[in-house]
Amino acid sequence: QVQLVESGGGLVQAGGSLRLSCVVSGRTLTSYDMGWFRQAPGKEREFVAAINWRGTSIYYSDSVKGRFTISRDNAENTVYLQMNSLKPEDTAVYYCAASTRRTAVVSATSRLYDYWGQGTQVTVSS
Repeated sequence: QVQLVESGGGLVQAGGSLRLSCVVSGRTLTSYDMGWFRQAPGKEREFVAAINWRGTSIYYSDSVKGRFTISRDNAENTVYLQMNSLKPEDTAVYYCAASTRRTAVVSATSRLYDYWGQGTQVTVSS
């Protein structure tokens, strides 16, 4: 059974940084494309960043491009989201997701992701 466990969320002031981690268990990380999504109160879940199984395709939403960096350590079965220059509008629950499709060009479409973590809260104060 595949499990995704996020960690690293917390409360930070605007302009600060956090690094989220997502540990995948049950199968090797190279079995999946990986994505990060977020959901703020009263809003729909939105795409943040994704990386394909080989690490050769990376995609960011316009709202985080240049501030966030997604990476993966297949040996550690872990995906990371480094978040710099955080803004209050980045406040949300952040979810890690895994897709079994193993694409050449990674997808930002949430319905194409098969497994989800429980989420970790990120709160950015102004």
